[in-house]
Amino acid sequence: MKEGAQLTQAETGNRYEVFHTDCPARNVVDHVTSRWGIWVLISLRSNDLRFHELRDSIQGISEKMLVQTLRALVQDGLIWREVEPTTPPQVTYGLSEFGQDVSEPLTDLFNRITQRLAPRSPG
Repeated sequence: MKEGAQLTQAETGNRYEVFHTDCPARNVVDHVTSRWGIWVLISLRSNDLRFHELRDSIQGISEKMLVQTLRALVQDGLIWREVEPTTPPQVTYGLSEFGQDVSEPLTDLFNRITQRLAPRSPG
């Protein structure tokens, strides 16, 4: 394969042409790597959370942006949404199996960054 050449489906088997604008994986990557998508996925790694718990765990996110981010991640199959028929409705979010797989390297990346930025003790 030529250097810098775009991968074609024939060359890669079942893989997508990730640099092509019509690639379905691009939307998922855009949602995962959006400003808030990463934080939602990392927040849900350890526990399922209700909407207000999720909002409170991610400082700086507006309700509008959280709703938009959650909607996109649910549509992508990365997270699930469960509504309890109470008044007012209680909505809980959690990671799907796909979301667990995708969020694992994000959590590793976050841990590496925070470890690197941690103040070092004089030795």
